[in-house]
Amino acid sequence: MPRIPALDVKSGGLVLRVIARIARRRFGALPEPMAVSAHNPRVLRAGLVTELFAEKVSNELPVNVRELAVYRTAVRLGCSWCIDFGTMLQKHEGLDIDRLKAIDDYADSPLYSPQERLALAYADAMTATPVTVTDEQVAELEAEFGRKGVLELTYQIGLENMRARMNNALDITEQGFTSGGACRVPQVTEIGRAAG
Repeated sequence: MPRIPALDVKSGGLVLRVIARIARRRFGALPEPMAVSAHNPRVLRAGLVTELFAEKVSNELPVNVRELAVYRTAVRLGCSWCIDFGTMLQKHEGLDIDRLKAIDDYADSPLYSPQERLALAYADAMTATPVTVTDEQVAELEAEFGRKGVLELTYQIGLENMRARMNNALDITEQGFTSGGACRVPQVTEIGRAAG
């Protein structure tokens, strides 16, 4: 259970009911981070606006590159909610979710393209504390994706850092978006090691 419990939709007022209805149609359930944020409607609205605009403007990168970089960030930070939700999003995009099991081996795995490896390494460098991004890395990304693509990738990885850190701080864990078989990915308990 989260450190701050999810607000019941009926108690959340009209705005939360509308958000819940839209989320259920789109995702099958109201994402728990939204239900927790509903205790402060201004924070909830700020988060929704950020997510909607981020989704709308993210069209420079191939979807597989963007989604894998965001997913890798969630794995590095150990956010089980983000891993669960991110797997579901990739499945809905028609991406190969079975290869997510090999995400820790992306640098040498034939399952990942050179473009994907660049983005995944960037996600690792941006998520490290302190950040370990190099001039050479950004130059290589720019040569591959252009400036607009690098900025989109940077924004998406930064946004996932915020999401994952908030969820971890509030102990918002896996919600079950990918439960029931084919989507299940081992929950990461430590960087580079999956729960057995």
